[in-house]
Amino acid sequence: MNKMPSKNQLLEFIRENPGAATKRDIAKAFGIKGAARIELKAMLRALGDEGHLEKKRRSFADPDVLAPVAVLVIDGQTSDGELLASPAVWTGKAAAPRALVLPNPSAPALARGDRVLAKTEAVDAPAPITHHARPIRRIAQAAARIVGVFRQADHGGRILPVGKGQGDEYQVAVGDRNGARDGELVEAEPAGPKNRMGLRKARIVARIGDPSAPKAVSLIAIHEHGIPDTFPDEVIEAAAAAEPVELGKRTDLRHLPLITIDPADARDRDDAVAAMADDNPANPGGHILWVAIADVAHYVRPGSPLDREALKRGNSCYFPDRVVPMLPDALSGDLCSLHGDVDRPCIALRIVLNAQGARLGHEFKRGLMRSHAALSYEQAQAAADGYADAATAPVLESAIKPLWAAYKALQAERDRRQPLHLDLPERKIVLDEAGQVTSVAFRDRFDAHKLIEECMVLANVCAAETLETARQPLLYRVHEEPAVDKLEALREVVGEVGLTLAKGQVLQTRHLNRLLDAAAGGEFAEMVNMSVLRSMTQAYYAPQNFGHFGLNLRRYAHFTSPIRRYADLIVHRALITVHDWGRDGLPLDQAERLADIGTAVSATERRAMVAERDTTDRYLAAYLAERVGTEMDGMVSGVARFGLFVRLDETGADGLVPISAIGHEYFQYDADAQTLKGEKSGRLIAAGMRARVRLAEAVPITGGLAFDLLELQGKPIVAGPRGRGAGGPKRKLVRAKIKRDKAKRKPRK
Repeated sequence: MNKMPSKNQLLEFIRENPGAATKRDIAKAFGIKGAARIELKAMLRALGDEGHLEKKRRSFADPDVLAPVAVLVIDGQTSDGELLASPAVWTGKAAAPRALVLPNPSAPALARGDRVLAKTEAVDAPAPITHHARPIRRIAQAAARIVGVFRQADHGGRILPVGKGQGDEYQVAVGDRNGARDGELVEAEPAGPKNRMGLRKARIVARIGDPSAPKAVSLIAIHEHGIPDTFPDEVIEAAAAAEPVELGKRTDLRHLPLITIDPADARDRDDAVAAMADDNPANPGGHILWVAIADVAHYVRPGSPLDREALKRGNSCYFPDRVVPMLPDALSGDLCSLHGDVDRPCIALRIVLNAQGARLGHEFKRGLMRSHAALSYEQAQAAADGYADAATAPVLESAIKPLWAAYKALQAERDRRQPLHLDLPERKIVLDEAGQVTSVAFRDRFDAHKLIEECMVLANVCAAETLETARQPLLYRVHEEPAVDKLEALREVVGEVGLTLAKGQVLQTRHLNRLLDAAAGGEFAEMVNMSVLRSMTQAYYAPQNFGHFGLNLRRYAHFTSPIRRYADLIVHRALITVHDWGRDGLPLDQAERLADIGTAVSATERRAMVAERDTTDRYLAAYLAERVGTEMDGMVSGVARFGLFVRLDETGADGLVPISAIGHEYFQYDADAQTLKGEKSGRLIAAGMRARVRLAEAVPITGGLAFDLLELQGKPIVAGPRGRGAGGPKRKLVRAKIKRDKAKRKPRK
């Protein structure tokens, strides 16, 4: 070609040939040779200066056209649950294209925030979709969330992270502030490598609000751990469109004296129970126990928007000031909740017990029930003890007394089964209307709690056995036996306080129970309970059955809380399939994905546990912040190379005593025995020792507490110098706590 192409011809060629747009390719296509290449180069530079082109390494591209192979970020989904993605970098003047991600069976499962290398193709599709994308490989998983306080500066600002394990500050460019104001709590994501000042860059993606607001405490955990706390419009609409269930083909159970027994502040009611004497002459002294569970499967159909959102959440999360539910309130707080004196759909279980509490048989029914009373644990216990009130008096003879009679039989069976006798008090944080902590106490534990627990355990066993017998796929609740190294560490710890755990035998729960019972009521009871708990593996969900060690059960599946746990909903669907109760059972495609579903809901469960624990720590630090300098009693709850942790008797809060503040000598750390030993004095510090401490610092925004150690086992401690390792800025004082929490989060198989 003798004539030079026009700018429009060059642009048209580059748009049509995005994979072959180097200067050599362009010259060859237009027949440009020799000195004319200099003019071509000048034209391309001019197009770049005008914003029509951008140079990518050795080639040119139209900045308003998505390349055929591009790096995309998963950033949304359609109403059908299909993933949407946008370019990781977009410099065009037009709006960034949106790509529908086509499934690739050989590629790993993708999630919001993941970056993928994908083949793209422009398509004529309904807005906002402009392209289809076929993933080639995942480049990076979703970037870790950064939740922190934004501090404004001329260059943009910095983020001071409040999350544990996020000790480094981040720099924010002016264009990445997203309107954040100085002092605001923000959510951000990493935006590149460290700069010359040694700080990583970040871009702010959400503004949370005032970090000093009392109700910001749980919001920090929600954002920090990526817990979805708003429902898409289509999910809200689907829940709002749900209607009450009529009897139809269901079994009418409204005559049964079913009642619910829950915490006084319960937000949802999954389960109801009833009992009565068995009138079968062949079972003298026996009982009929009924356990009715909310029929969530009727409302949450497989593949529906409600179902997809429930699976994404995995479970509800409970905080002192709020609940982040798995299902919208129209279902979780209303139509699925077994409120008193209203008809509710349920899947019910009739269990026959003999006088000793052994199960003689059971059967499931899909029914319609009516709760005759909605009681708290305190109300039910008081009535059983002879102090009925207006709510319990009408159901005392018909419901409460028969339930306690059945519970006595279940107690006998439980004693024979020998589940772990762990006795760990549960803290209760009480807030006022403004969200300020008014008190911290340990929850009372009554026979009413144990009664409901035994009924639920029995129902879960029946569900697992029924499905296993029918060869129906299900999700088991698995709790494997402790690892050998954990048991050796447990032997070392309890040996320090004069207790023994025998070797050379197949470990059973009764062996650990002897240890727990020997410590019960003594000064080391809590320490032994905590040590046994730490030796346990983490429970999880899986389609393979490896038993439940802690409950000493061969098979176990969660069935009793489908309002707040997706795993239970899977079991409900499996029961519907086995009994041929309708078309809302477990579909084949979901049955084939049970391993992935089990992994997903196990991860969301751990996420909720960490978020709830972090929130509790922050509330406790806020509660204790006004008591800095106060002396308190507690117990050494753990030791580490960098110091020891003390748990306060009054509140159960954990705080750090830095190693440099313990004494004027070097301490050797024994990781196996979990002890610190003074090199000169031979002083041994181990978990379970009594301690008196002075609160040195409390940092509400991180939940960190720092103590000065005054006494150990009643003997005074000569404190070491509070140097940089112990008395520096607040963030440094709680660094050890951050390390400990980070280690706790590592998944254990």
